[in-house]
Amino acid sequence: MAEQCFHCGQKIDKEQILFDDKIFCCNGCQSVYEILNVHNLENFYNINKNSGIRPSNENNAQFDYLDTPEVFTKVVDFSEGGTTLVTFKIPVIHCSSCIWLLESLHTINNKIKYSQVNFTRKTVQISFKEDEIKLSEVAKFLTNLGYKPVINLETAEKKQDKLDKSLLIKLAVAGFAFGNGMFFSFPEYVSGDDVWFHSFKHLFRIILFLLATAVVFYSASDYYKSAWYGLKNKIINIDVPIVLGIFVLYGRSIYEAVTDYGPGYFDTLCGLLFFMLLGKTFQKRTYNSLSYDRDYKSFYPIAVTKVDFDGKQENILLSDLAVGDRIMVRNQEIIPVDSILIKGEGNIDNSFITGESAHISKKPGDKIFAGGKQSGSVLELEVIKSVDQSYLTQLWNKEAFKKFETGLDTMTNTISKYFTFIILGITLVAGIYWSTIDFEKMFQVVSAILIVACPCALALSAPFTFGHIMRILGRNKFYVKDTLTIERLAKVDTLVFDKTGTITENKKTNINFVGTEIEEFDLKNIKSLLKNSNHPLSKSLYDFIEVNDDYFEIEDFEEISGKGYQGKVRGSTYKIGSASFTGQESQNMETAVYISKNGEFIGKFIFKNEYRNHLAQLFQNLKNYRINILSGDNSSEKPILEKLIPTISEMKFNQNPENKLDFIKSLQDKGEKVAMLGDGLNDAGALKQSNVGIAIADDSNSFTPSSDVIMNGEKIPELDKFLKLSKDAIKIVKFTFIISLCYNVVGVGFAVSGHMHPLFAAIFMPLSSVTVVTFTTLSTWIRSSKYFKISI
Repeated sequence: MAEQCFHCGQKIDKEQILFDDKIFCCNGCQSVYEILNVHNLENFYNINKNSGIRPSNENNAQFDYLDTPEVFTKVVDFSEGGTTLVTFKIPVIHCSSCIWLLESLHTINNKIKYSQVNFTRKTVQISFKEDEIKLSEVAKFLTNLGYKPVINLETAEKKQDKLDKSLLIKLAVAGFAFGNGMFFSFPEYVSGDDVWFHSFKHLFRIILFLLATAVVFYSASDYYKSAWYGLKNKIINIDVPIVLGIFVLYGRSIYEAVTDYGPGYFDTLCGLLFFMLLGKTFQKRTYNSLSYDRDYKSFYPIAVTKVDFDGKQENILLSDLAVGDRIMVRNQEIIPVDSILIKGEGNIDNSFITGESAHISKKPGDKIFAGGKQSGSVLELEVIKSVDQSYLTQLWNKEAFKKFETGLDTMTNTISKYFTFIILGITLVAGIYWSTIDFEKMFQVVSAILIVACPCALALSAPFTFGHIMRILGRNKFYVKDTLTIERLAKVDTLVFDKTGTITENKKTNINFVGTEIEEFDLKNIKSLLKNSNHPLSKSLYDFIEVNDDYFEIEDFEEISGKGYQGKVRGSTYKIGSASFTGQESQNMETAVYISKNGEFIGKFIFKNEYRNHLAQLFQNLKNYRINILSGDNSSEKPILEKLIPTISEMKFNQNPENKLDFIKSLQDKGEKVAMLGDGLNDAGALKQSNVGIAIADDSNSFTPSSDVIMNGEKIPELDKFLKLSKDAIKIVKFTFIISLCYNVVGVGFAVSGHMHPLFAAIFMPLSSVTVVTFTTLSTWIRSSKYFKISI
């Protein structure tokens, strides 16, 4: 059984570092452990076992541009009198120990004054003195602890969710009115013939009227907008009968208070709207920190390094970059604009745009598109298009890549359309009947029908059920955008998987050697030679070869861009690279590194994608769905996929973003309900076009395209459980509809017969809401525990 790193908890397959009687997977984890112990923060490991974040081994501490005045001003929250406040977004914050450590930064670094974490938004605000520590040093400090901040155009704009804030204010107003309304209405119910109360009852009723008026015309305003929006689109949605019930209850209450017929139902009205807003808030607050609607700003860096013809470097805002400027791009950095390579040897990974996992070699004079990632030496590029004209931005802004939703086609609104007409019909018939018998009682009957039939329980069932389901799914790293997505998930009958990065591991490759057995002497020499190359395949091969990391001096090293490299090690000359470079014939659709020694071919290392674990069982569980595979790669792995997915409907390779989008459209034209799973910008159009777009994210730091669901990559083998739970959620909602309708049938029956006073109707109506909320809470917990471990 593989050992686990004491700091980060990851399994250690190869090299182990023993320090202080503990095992670590890398020097980074050991360093963080030492830092915490030096500063007496070892309780970090007691708060949450294996909770540390492994520091990245990439050269990711390039934050010097943050000290540029223009960038500094754009990033910080406050800077005056030498004191600076900055808020960094840190997606890897995930537990109590993360919060504890990040709020203890001042203990580790006395140049930091204080730090405060917002767990919901995954941010940390840090206060520091400019004359003691630079902003770039703060960012590097966090990175070295494993909490690398994400800094891009999107985070720099510091968008706030105003809608949630407005909803919370409306909820607070309704809660205040409900609590005080109950207080002022209580004497009315228990006072009897008390003289003191009767002398003040009109004052109490005026106060209740004012409280209810604030709730009706402010807190409930979203219901009026929704009802009007539905009517404009010729649809009777659930909010239409709710609005009707609100005004009837409000109007009846005013009538009773003015005529001294009774106290009215102001307290009941405030209570109903409070619970309805509570359900809406519960639903909307679920994972509101996740960004489902992404644009290119969350992908682009905030600043770039500009280089003049004398070689002088200057950090400038990306928005200030102009055509003709020269910029510097380092290893593992994103190309921000379409440009021409001037200096350096490019090794560009375009998988984020095209889906093709191969790396493209570039030489001076070649064009490089925005969105590619450089692997290797520093490049100098000349800008040929501005940011808003680059290929990546144009691809993102295509109309075909945008999804427009009305939210009017929900199950609740479908039922409410018939519900409203039925209730209005019953009310009309009952009103005509009682007007011929007892005109005064007719008003009582009509009021009782409309009050008791207000579909508040109907409106509560979906938000509370889906809110619980969203919370449970989120705990299992399946983050759903809204309730409409759950309904659409339940209707899905076709699944489309992107291959690279979705059903394959992003950071794992299956390497096989074909050729004569290589002796350890040669393996050590080859590994020494591999260490001199920045090519991704060379790096993977270097990690794959399991011999001691002894480094031997290289003589006559020469690298030919796009072909390979050669050098003399301990008297032998080795060539590593393409088939033609070593004098061999390449096999079609094969990714391989060929090796020769002293002109004699030794063998080749073949690279194949490493598929995620337990996929065979997943596809067996998904046998009732039509399954399709799309890939930007070639078809070399088609036989593997056919064996992995025996029931596969269709596979398409060499697909660009437009091809994927068109394929989704063709399925929908056949009447299929499609869920698309993808991980990169090349999947963005297909994700938007599909009925449900599921973005896969292995690393919470990584960019995810606009989507309906964000799903952790390790949870893909459990996709069938998420789909089943979505179907169960619909069943629960339907059952709560039945409960609500039963209440309405009984209540309306008594109201029509004239045996229900409006006061009893006002009590009967919230009782149905309480029943629905209780039922949906218990049933969602029971159904969820069937698939996942659920804590109460």
